[in-house]
Amino acid sequence: MKKFALICGASGAIGEAISRSLAQDGWSLYLHYNASAEKVQALYTQLAGNFPEQEFIPVQADFSTDTGAEQLASQIFSLQAIVFANGHAYYGLLEDTTGADMTKLWLVHVQNPMRTTALLASKLRAHSVSYVLVIGSIWGDVGAAGEVAYSAVKGAQHSFVKAYAQEVAYNGIRVNAIAPGIIDTAMNSKLNAEEREELASQIPLQAFGEARDIANMATFYVSGKADYVTGQIIRVNGGWYI
Repeated sequence: MKKFALICGASGAIGEAISRSLAQDGWSLYLHYNASAEKVQALYTQLAGNFPEQEFIPVQADFSTDTGAEQLASQIFSLQAIVFANGHAYYGLLEDTTGADMTKLWLVHVQNPMRTTALLASKLRAHSVSYVLVIGSIWGDVGAAGEVAYSAVKGAQHSFVKAYAQEVAYNGIRVNAIAPGIIDTAMNSKLNAEEREELASQIPLQAFGEARDIANMATFYVSGKADYVTGQIIRVNGGWYI
C-alpha cells in the first residue's frame, strides 16, 4: 500500500528538499506549486525516474486567493501526511504594510493551510496514524523588527499547531511544526557578504542552516519514529534562539 504525502510549496528550496527526502524514504507525493510549474515539472521528472514504484503528482493551487484550499483539496485522493512548506517573506515597517499585504500573508500562511487541513482531515483519519507538519519560523517565536506582519502569521501557525494537535489527537493525527532559523535559501539572498557574516557570528553554530537540515527533521517527524510527539514547535536554528 503506497503512502501519500502532500507537500505544499514543493517548488521552494525547503519544499523541494523535503520532497526529495520523503521520496527517498518511500513516500508517494503530491507536489504543490502556484506559479513555478517548470520547477515542479523538473522535480517530478527526477523523482519519477529515480523512484519508479512510487507516484508523484503535480498539483496547482493559488493560496493567495480565498478559494486556494478548495482548489487544492479537489485534486487530492489518498493521503497520510501534509507538509506546509509554502509561503513568502515580507520585509517592511508595519506602518508601510498595506491591508492587501496583510491579507495575502494571512491567506498564504494561515487561512488556506488551515482550510486545506480541514478539507482533507477525513482522508488523514482513514489511517491509524497520520501527520500534519507546518514549517514555521524562528520569528513565530520571538518576532522581528521590520517583519512584524510576517512574524504575526508565523506565530499564528505555531498557535494552530498547538491547538489542532489537541483537537485531533484522538484521531491519531500528529500535528507539529519546525521553526527554522536562518536557512541559506533564495529568501535570504538579499543579504550581502558583510550582513551574512554578522548574522552568522550571532549563531552559536556560526553558520546558516541548509534546506536539507529542515528536510531531515521533517522526514524524521513522519517516519513513525516520532509518533509520541505532537503539538510541538521544534527549533532548527543552530542555537540562535533556545
